[in-house]
Amino acid sequence: MNHRPNQDLDPQTDPSPQPQHRRPRGFAAAAAAVGGGAKGKKEREKEKERTKLRERHRRAITSRMLAGLRQYGNFPLPAREDMNDVLAALAREAGWTVEPDGTTYRSSPPPSQMGVFPVRSVGSPVSTGSLKNCSMKASLDCQPSVLRIEESLSPASLDSIVVAERDTKSEKYTSASPINSPECLGADQLMDDVGSRVHGTDFTGTPYVPVYVMIAASVITNFCQLIDLEGVRQELRHLKSLHVDGVVVDCWWGIVEGWSPLKYEWSGYRELFTIIREFQLKLQVVMAFHEFGGSDSGGVLISLPQWVLEIGKENPDIFFTDREGRRNTECLSWGIDKERVLKGRTGIEVYFDFMRSFRSEFDDFFTEGLISAIEIGLGASGELKYPSFSERMGWIYPGIGEFQCYDKYSQQNLRKAAKLRGHSFWARGPDNAGQYNSRPHETGFFCERGDYDSYYGRFFLHWYAQSLIDHADNVLYLASLAFEDTRLVVKIPAVYWWYKTASHAAELTAGYYNPTNQDGYSPVFEILKKHSVTMKFVWSGLQVPCQEIDDARADPEGLSWQLLNSAWDQGLAVAGQNAVPCYDRKGYMRIVETAKPRNDPNHHHFLFFVHQQPSSLVQGTICFPELDYFVKSMHGEIAGGREL
Repeated sequence: MNHRPNQDLDPQTDPSPQPQHRRPRGFAAAAAAVGGGAKGKKEREKEKERTKLRERHRRAITSRMLAGLRQYGNFPLPAREDMNDVLAALAREAGWTVEPDGTTYRSSPPPSQMGVFPVRSVGSPVSTGSLKNCSMKASLDCQPSVLRIEESLSPASLDSIVVAERDTKSEKYTSASPINSPECLGADQLMDDVGSRVHGTDFTGTPYVPVYVMIAASVITNFCQLIDLEGVRQELRHLKSLHVDGVVVDCWWGIVEGWSPLKYEWSGYRELFTIIREFQLKLQVVMAFHEFGGSDSGGVLISLPQWVLEIGKENPDIFFTDREGRRNTECLSWGIDKERVLKGRTGIEVYFDFMRSFRSEFDDFFTEGLISAIEIGLGASGELKYPSFSERMGWIYPGIGEFQCYDKYSQQNLRKAAKLRGHSFWARGPDNAGQYNSRPHETGFFCERGDYDSYYGRFFLHWYAQSLIDHADNVLYLASLAFEDTRLVVKIPAVYWWYKTASHAAELTAGYYNPTNQDGYSPVFEILKKHSVTMKFVWSGLQVPCQEIDDARADPEGLSWQLLNSAWDQGLAVAGQNAVPCYDRKGYMRIVETAKPRNDPNHHHFLFFVHQQPSSLVQGTICFPELDYFVKSMHGEIAGGREL
């Protein structure tokens, strides 16, 4: 029996035989063109590949639609939802009753006076200028939804709905959040879900989220001495008056083991911890295995240990390296995690010895319960990522960055992986991935239908991301041994620029294989779950101007939605940290809404939140009242409906 692929049928077409012959399509066309044989097999393989690409494109569109419904419409849809459940959710939103067997009937009058039920935005947040004013009365006069469905689609084709994209050049968003552009909902719901965020600030009875504040790195010198004791005490006194729960202190590898291997100097940190104990504040400590410095460091520079830099002069391959051979000394390459190139020790052994020394030195603080958590630095800036966006290499936002895998140890691992895959010629980095400041469309690798989605591209990106995952797995295993029952924390970066493109180029160079047809965060979160680690998300969306969002196809809120829900789906505890200092009242309230979302049916909320700012509270008095309001809101102590 000859099998032919299913054809698209018009329900109005007469099924009787037609005199004209239907033109062969798909595999049949390929077979007819070549008449079988080796060439025919090759054509069929090409057609299979094209079919896969079309299917991935369709899934990407569906994924974006579902993401919009979850994020902006508050539909409680799982990560991989069946389309029947989506239709049922939409029908219930319109006032219909949908029974388990699919029986559907109207149980209430249609909402508002619209001819169809209101569909909430599934794309990027709608600009306030694109919406008509919504009356706060029972009767609303609203514009139809921006979601458009082709009229010719049959019900069986609803899983292939294509959303008409906005013209991002002409439409300028006045806010990156739907909070500032409430859509046309029912009056009661608008008052409850949006009015409370923008006009009301009643957080009474919401979950208590502890707030920690970062202590400036400059209080400890490169010789591990505490400076400005009175300034530190005054800072802690201010924090105590704000009822902050605790502080976060970076313990720098480059300071403690700065001059000789296995010789640790903790005196400055012990003095600082003792003062923190006097104020009865909790303490979180960061195992900082990276360099500190740059445009936002206030002139402070903390390098890697000097003895490590000396090794690097003889063997520069211990550092991450880009395609042009430039070395990045911000942190050690993951290629030496198991290479004995650090005075007889491997990379992960050096990290383990440092963590074990800290645990032994401050045993009394652990015993007293003063130290509530340990954050493990796993890459550039202490975040789990490659140093792909280095300012010293000339990177400027929103450049896509560069792959950092050209040291000899990483190249050895790549050759092994390619040989194991059966394609030794794949043992190379892409030669068309652009430079640090390239845009995706300017490269052959990251552009639409670029090489990132070829067989080689998928192999390379999987290997590159797996190296990041393996590094986290190896270090966290030893951290669990060093700190036993203490809570461990890992910081995940917010690489939100180019998130609205197909390739997600910046995330790829950072080590997260997260294009539109892949989920690059779940494999990472599986490792964090394996070691019972808390995921700390760096909140970066609030400082991004609208023009930059347009220019960089950025979507900070879309990324945060994916990260937070993926982590919660894995059962991870989630925490947050701001990337930009000193918000205004509205910005703080957006953090609170993210930390404990009001409409989450599962009642998720942050385990804690870390606040950082460039200067001490003593110097930055402008932000003091706002920080006080923020802390009380996070603690669930704010009542009333004051205007923001």
